[in-house]
Amino acid sequence: MSLARKVLQTEAAAIQGLVDRLDGAFEHAVKLLMTCRGRVIVTGIGKSGIICQKIAATFASTGTPAFFLHPAEAVHGDLGVIQSDDVVLAISHSGETEVNDLVQTIKRLGVLLIAITGDCNSTLAQNADVVIQNRVADEACPLNLVPTASTVAALALGDALAMTLLVAKGFKQEDFANLHPGGKLGKRLLRVEQLMHSGDQTPLVRLDTSMKDVVDEMTSKGLGMSCVVDDSNHLIGVITDGDLRRHMLNGVNIESRHAADVMTRRPVTVSPETLAAEALHILETRKITSIVVVDAANLVQGVVHLHHLWRTGLV
Repeated sequence: MSLARKVLQTEAAAIQGLVDRLDGAFEHAVKLLMTCRGRVIVTGIGKSGIICQKIAATFASTGTPAFFLHPAEAVHGDLGVIQSDDVVLAISHSGETEVNDLVQTIKRLGVLLIAITGDCNSTLAQNADVVIQNRVADEACPLNLVPTASTVAALALGDALAMTLLVAKGFKQEDFANLHPGGKLGKRLLRVEQLMHSGDQTPLVRLDTSMKDVVDEMTSKGLGMSCVVDDSNHLIGVITDGDLRRHMLNGVNIESRHAADVMTRRPVTVSPETLAAEALHILETRKITSIVVVDAANLVQGVVHLHHLWRTGLV
Protein backbone atom coordinates (compact mmCIF):
# COMPACT_ATOMS: atom_id res chain seq x y z
CA MET A 1 0.00 0.00 0.00
CA SER A 2 2.82 2.39 0.77
CA LEU A 3 4.28 1.96 -2.73
CA ALA A 4 0.86 2.49 -4.30
CA ARG A 5 0.43 5.72 -2.36
CA LYS A 6 3.88 6.86 -3.41
CA VAL A 7 3.08 6.16 -7.08
CA LEU A 8 -0.07 8.28 -6.86
CA GLN A 9 1.72 11.06 -5.00
CA THR A 10 4.55 11.10 -7.57
CA GLU A 11 2.16 11.27 -10.51
CA ALA A 12 0.03 13.93 -8.83
CA ALA A 13 3.17 15.97 -8.15
CA ALA A 14 4.20 15.65 -11.79
CA ILE A 15 0.93 17.20 -12.92
CA GLN A 16 0.96 19.85 -10.22
CA GLY A 17 4.47 20.83 -11.28
CA LEU A 18 3.20 21.70 -14.74
CA VAL A 19 0.93 24.45 -13.46
CA ASP A 20 3.63 26.99 -12.67
CA ARG A 21 5.61 26.09 -15.79
CA LEU A 22 2.84 26.98 -18.24
CA ASP A 23 4.13 29.95 -20.19
CA GLY A 24 4.08 31.66 -23.56
CA ALA A 25 4.95 28.40 -25.30
CA PHE A 26 1.62 26.91 -24.26
CA GLU A 27 -0.24 30.01 -25.47
CA HIS A 28 1.68 29.88 -28.76
CA ALA A 29 0.72 26.23 -29.20
CA VAL A 30 -2.94 27.06 -28.63
CA LYS A 31 -2.78 29.80 -31.29
CA LEU A 32 -1.23 27.41 -33.81
CA LEU A 33 -3.93 24.83 -33.13
CA MET A 34 -6.66 27.48 -33.29
CA THR A 35 -5.54 28.67 -36.73
CA CYS A 36 -4.91 25.19 -38.12
CA ARG A 37 -6.86 24.84 -41.37
CA GLY A 38 -6.20 21.12 -41.65
CA ARG A 39 -5.98 18.38 -39.03
CA VAL A 40 -3.98 18.01 -35.86
CA ILE A 41 -1.77 14.95 -36.29
CA VAL A 42 -0.66 13.57 -32.94
CA THR A 43 2.37 11.28 -33.00
CA GLY A 44 4.51 9.39 -30.53
CA ILE A 45 5.79 5.87 -29.92
CA GLY A 46 5.66 3.39 -27.07
CA LYS A 47 3.82 4.55 -23.96
CA SER A 48 3.79 8.10 -25.35
CA GLY A 49 2.07 6.77 -28.46
CA ILE A 50 -0.77 5.38 -26.36
CA ILE A 51 -1.13 8.76 -24.70
CA CYS A 52 -1.17 10.37 -28.15
CA GLN A 53 -4.11 8.22 -29.21
CA LYS A 54 -6.13 9.46 -26.25
CA ILE A 55 -5.19 13.10 -26.89
CA ALA A 56 -6.14 12.81 -30.57
CA ALA A 57 -9.50 11.31 -29.55
CA THR A 58 -10.11 14.15 -27.10
CA PHE A 59 -9.33 16.76 -29.76
CA ALA A 60 -11.65 15.09 -32.25
CA SER A 61 -14.50 14.79 -29.75
CA THR A 62 -14.31 18.48 -28.86
CA GLY A 63 -14.36 20.04 -32.30
CA THR A 64 -10.70 19.89 -33.40
CA PRO A 65 -10.20 17.40 -36.28
CA ALA A 66 -7.34 15.13 -35.21
CA PHE A 67 -5.95 11.63 -35.53
CA PHE A 68 -3.04 9.55 -34.32
CA LEU A 69 -0.13 8.74 -36.64
CA HIS A 70 2.27 5.98 -35.61
CA PRO A 71 5.81 7.16 -36.48
CA ALA A 72 6.98 3.68 -37.53
CA GLU A 73 4.02 3.28 -39.88
CA ALA A 74 4.54 6.82 -41.10
CA VAL A 75 8.02 6.14 -42.48
CA HIS A 76 6.67 3.05 -44.26
CA GLY A 77 4.09 4.88 -46.35
CA ASP A 78 1.67 6.67 -44.03
CA LEU A 79 3.52 9.99 -44.30
CA GLY A 80 1.19 10.76 -47.18
CA VAL A 81 -1.55 11.67 -44.74
CA ILE A 82 0.35 14.78 -43.63
CA GLN A 83 -0.71 17.84 -45.62
CA SER A 84 0.75 21.33 -45.66
CA ASP A 85 -2.12 22.90 -43.70
CA ASP A 86 -1.90 20.37 -40.83
CA VAL A 87 -0.23 20.83 -37.45
CA VAL A 88 1.80 17.99 -35.94
CA LEU A 89 1.81 17.50 -32.18
CA ALA A 90 4.68 15.17 -31.25
CA ILE A 91 5.14 13.71 -27.78
CA SER A 92 8.43 12.19 -26.65
CA HIS A 93 9.80 12.46 -23.14
CA SER A 94 13.40 12.03 -24.27
CA GLY A 95 12.97 13.80 -27.58
CA GLU A 96 15.21 11.15 -29.15
CA THR A 97 12.83 8.53 -30.55
CA GLU A 98 11.61 7.41 -33.99
CA VAL A 99 9.40 10.51 -33.99
CA ASN A 100 12.44 12.41 -35.26
CA ASP A 101 12.32 10.35 -38.46
CA LEU A 102 9.28 12.42 -39.44
CA VAL A 103 10.93 15.80 -38.96
CA GLN A 104 12.43 16.00 -42.47
CA THR A 105 9.05 15.44 -44.13
CA ILE A 106 7.33 17.82 -41.72
CA LYS A 107 9.82 20.56 -42.53
CA ARG A 108 9.69 19.89 -46.29
CA LEU A 109 5.92 20.33 -46.30
CA GLY A 110 6.12 23.46 -44.16
CA VAL A 111 3.98 21.83 -41.49
CA LEU A 112 4.12 23.40 -38.03
CA LEU A 113 5.47 21.16 -35.29
CA ILE A 114 4.54 21.35 -31.60
CA ALA A 115 6.62 19.21 -29.27
CA ILE A 116 5.79 18.04 -25.77
CA THR A 117 9.04 16.77 -24.31
CA GLY A 118 11.00 16.54 -21.09
CA ASP A 119 14.26 17.64 -22.75
CA CYS A 120 14.24 21.08 -24.32
CA ASN A 121 17.72 20.43 -25.80
CA SER A 122 16.69 17.24 -27.57
CA THR A 123 16.62 16.74 -31.34
CA LEU A 124 12.81 16.95 -31.33
CA ALA A 125 12.82 20.19 -29.36
CA GLN A 126 15.44 21.80 -31.60
CA ASN A 127 13.32 21.11 -34.69
CA ALA A 128 9.98 22.12 -33.22
CA ASP A 129 8.24 25.44 -33.80
CA VAL A 130 6.91 25.36 -30.24
CA VAL A 131 8.21 23.34 -27.29
CA ILE A 132 6.04 22.62 -24.25
CA GLN A 133 8.24 21.33 -21.48
CA ASN A 134 7.14 18.17 -19.72
CA ARG A 135 9.99 17.61 -17.30
CA VAL A 136 9.30 15.44 -14.25
CA ALA A 137 11.56 15.02 -11.25
CA ASP A 138 11.10 11.26 -11.11
CA GLU A 139 9.07 8.52 -12.69
CA ALA A 140 6.69 6.73 -10.34
CA CYS A 141 8.50 3.49 -11.16
CA PRO A 142 10.70 2.32 -8.22
CA LEU A 143 13.51 1.82 -10.76
CA ASN A 144 12.86 5.29 -12.23
CA LEU A 145 12.67 3.63 -15.65
CA VAL A 146 9.09 2.83 -16.66
CA PRO A 147 7.29 5.86 -18.18
CA THR A 148 4.66 6.67 -15.57
CA ALA A 149 4.72 10.19 -14.17
CA SER A 150 5.95 11.55 -17.51
CA THR A 151 3.12 9.95 -19.50
CA VAL A 152 0.50 11.08 -16.99
CA ALA A 153 1.87 14.62 -17.23
CA ALA A 154 1.85 14.47 -21.04
CA LEU A 155 -1.76 13.35 -20.99
CA ALA A 156 -2.67 16.23 -18.69
CA LEU A 157 -0.97 18.71 -21.03
CA GLY A 158 -2.92 17.28 -23.95
CA ASP A 159 -6.16 17.67 -22.03
CA ALA A 160 -5.19 21.24 -21.12
CA LEU A 161 -4.64 22.04 -24.80
CA ALA A 162 -7.92 20.43 -25.84
CA MET A 163 -9.99 22.16 -23.16
CA THR A 164 -8.40 25.55 -23.86
CA LEU A 165 -9.22 25.08 -27.54
CA LEU A 166 -12.77 24.02 -26.70
CA VAL A 167 -13.42 27.29 -24.89
CA ALA A 168 -11.56 29.43 -27.44
CA LYS A 169 -13.63 27.96 -30.28
CA GLY A 170 -16.90 28.48 -28.47
CA PHE A 171 -17.65 24.77 -28.49
CA LYS A 172 -21.15 24.30 -27.01
CA GLN A 173 -23.19 21.51 -25.47
CA GLU A 174 -25.10 21.00 -28.70
CA ASP A 175 -21.81 20.62 -30.60
CA PHE A 176 -20.75 17.97 -28.11
CA ALA A 177 -24.11 16.23 -28.47
CA ASN A 178 -23.74 16.10 -32.25
CA LEU A 179 -20.39 14.34 -31.89
CA HIS A 180 -21.61 11.90 -29.21
CA PRO A 181 -24.91 10.45 -30.50
CA GLY A 182 -24.43 7.01 -28.95
CA GLY A 183 -24.29 5.55 -25.48
CA LYS A 184 -25.40 6.96 -22.15
CA LEU A 185 -23.68 10.29 -22.79
CA GLY A 186 -25.43 10.76 -26.11
CA LYS A 187 -28.79 10.03 -24.55
CA ARG A 188 -28.24 12.63 -21.83
CA LEU A 189 -27.49 15.21 -24.52
CA LEU A 190 -30.67 14.59 -26.50
CA ARG A 191 -32.90 17.64 -27.02
CA VAL A 192 -36.63 17.52 -26.40
CA GLU A 193 -37.25 18.43 -30.04
CA GLN A 194 -35.84 14.99 -30.90
CA LEU A 195 -38.29 13.20 -28.61
CA MET A 196 -41.47 15.28 -28.54
CA HIS A 197 -44.80 14.40 -30.14
CA SER A 198 -45.29 17.07 -32.78
CA GLY A 199 -47.52 17.88 -35.73
CA ASP A 200 -50.64 15.71 -35.91
CA GLN A 201 -49.48 13.80 -32.83
CA THR A 202 -49.82 16.89 -30.62
CA PRO A 203 -53.11 17.09 -28.69
CA LEU A 204 -54.58 20.55 -29.37
CA VAL A 205 -57.95 22.12 -28.61
CA ARG A 206 -59.30 25.67 -28.75
CA LEU A 207 -60.65 27.72 -25.86
CA ASP A 208 -64.25 27.13 -26.97
CA THR A 209 -63.87 23.39 -27.65
CA SER A 210 -66.57 21.36 -25.89
CA MET A 211 -65.38 19.03 -23.16
CA LYS A 212 -66.67 16.02 -25.11
CA ASP A 213 -64.33 16.96 -27.96
CA VAL A 214 -61.53 17.67 -25.48
CA VAL A 215 -61.84 14.14 -24.07
CA ASP A 216 -61.91 12.72 -27.60
CA GLU A 217 -58.69 14.61 -28.45
CA MET A 218 -56.95 13.49 -25.26
CA THR A 219 -58.02 9.89 -25.82
CA SER A 220 -56.94 9.77 -29.47
CA LYS A 221 -53.49 11.26 -28.82
CA GLY A 222 -52.84 9.05 -25.77
CA LEU A 223 -50.80 11.51 -23.70
CA GLY A 224 -53.29 12.04 -20.89
CA MET A 225 -53.52 15.76 -21.64
CA SER A 226 -54.22 18.39 -24.26
CA CYS A 227 -52.85 21.82 -25.00
CA VAL A 228 -55.35 24.66 -25.12
CA VAL A 229 -54.45 27.27 -27.75
CA ASP A 230 -55.88 30.42 -29.26
CA ASP A 231 -56.68 30.82 -32.95
CA SER A 232 -53.00 31.55 -33.69
CA ASN A 233 -51.78 28.39 -31.91
CA HIS A 234 -50.36 30.29 -28.92
CA LEU A 235 -50.45 28.22 -25.74
CA ILE A 236 -53.06 29.44 -23.24
CA GLY A 237 -53.30 26.44 -20.91
CA VAL A 238 -53.46 22.66 -20.59
CA ILE A 239 -56.07 20.14 -19.57
CA THR A 240 -54.93 16.89 -17.98
CA ASP A 241 -56.64 13.74 -16.75
CA GLY A 242 -56.07 15.12 -13.26
CA ASP A 243 -57.96 18.33 -14.13
CA LEU A 244 -60.94 16.26 -15.28
CA ARG A 245 -60.98 14.19 -12.09
CA ARG A 246 -60.70 17.23 -9.82
CA HIS A 247 -63.62 19.01 -11.47
CA MET A 248 -65.78 15.89 -11.38
CA LEU A 249 -64.97 15.25 -7.70
CA ASN A 250 -66.02 18.84 -6.97
CA GLY A 251 -69.42 18.12 -8.49
CA VAL A 252 -68.87 20.09 -11.70
CA ASN A 253 -70.83 18.89 -14.72
CA ILE A 254 -67.98 19.11 -17.23
CA GLU A 255 -70.18 17.98 -20.13
CA SER A 256 -71.66 21.47 -20.27
CA ARG A 257 -68.29 23.20 -20.03
CA HIS A 258 -65.65 24.21 -22.56
CA ALA A 259 -61.87 23.92 -22.53
CA ALA A 260 -61.46 27.47 -21.17
CA ASP A 261 -63.53 26.53 -18.09
CA VAL A 262 -61.45 23.50 -17.11
CA MET A 263 -57.89 24.23 -18.23
CA THR A 264 -54.92 25.14 -16.05
CA ARG A 265 -53.47 28.45 -17.17
CA ARG A 266 -49.74 29.24 -17.51
CA PRO A 267 -48.53 25.63 -17.56
CA VAL A 268 -44.90 24.60 -17.28
CA THR A 269 -43.16 24.72 -20.67
CA VAL A 270 -39.74 24.12 -22.19
CA SER A 271 -38.08 25.19 -25.42
CA PRO A 272 -37.23 22.72 -28.22
CA GLU A 273 -33.52 23.12 -27.37
CA THR A 274 -33.95 21.99 -23.76
CA LEU A 275 -31.90 18.92 -22.86
CA ALA A 276 -34.00 15.80 -22.39
CA ALA A 277 -32.31 15.25 -19.02
CA GLU A 278 -33.41 18.72 -17.89
CA ALA A 279 -36.98 18.09 -19.04
CA LEU A 280 -37.00 14.81 -17.12
CA HIS A 281 -35.83 16.62 -13.98
CA ILE A 282 -38.65 19.18 -14.34
CA LEU A 283 -41.29 16.47 -14.79
CA GLU A 284 -40.09 14.45 -11.81
CA THR A 285 -39.63 17.48 -9.56
CA ARG A 286 -43.08 18.92 -10.31
CA LYS A 287 -44.71 15.47 -10.32
CA ILE A 288 -46.29 15.91 -13.74
CA THR A 289 -46.30 13.48 -16.65
CA SER A 290 -46.21 15.78 -19.69
CA ILE A 291 -44.65 19.08 -20.59
CA VAL A 292 -45.48 21.36 -23.51
CA VAL A 293 -42.72 22.46 -25.86
CA VAL A 294 -43.10 26.04 -27.12
CA ASP A 295 -40.93 28.39 -29.16
CA ALA A 296 -39.90 31.93 -28.24
CA ALA A 297 -43.29 33.25 -29.41
CA ASN A 298 -45.16 30.75 -27.16
CA LEU A 299 -46.35 28.76 -30.17
CA VAL A 300 -46.87 25.08 -29.43
CA GLN A 301 -44.22 22.87 -31.03
CA GLY A 302 -45.05 19.57 -29.37
CA VAL A 303 -45.43 17.63 -26.12
CA VAL A 304 -42.93 15.44 -24.26
CA HIS A 305 -44.23 12.67 -22.00
CA LEU A 306 -42.42 11.25 -18.97
CA HIS A 307 -42.58 7.68 -20.30
CA HIS A 308 -40.85 8.68 -23.55
CA LEU A 309 -37.96 10.15 -21.59
CA TRP A 310 -37.71 7.04 -19.41
CA ARG A 311 -37.55 4.83 -22.52
CA THR A 312 -34.47 6.66 -23.78
CA GLY A 313 -32.53 5.22 -20.83
CA LEU A 314 -31.92 8.57 -19.13
CA VAL A 315 -32.42 6.91 -15.75
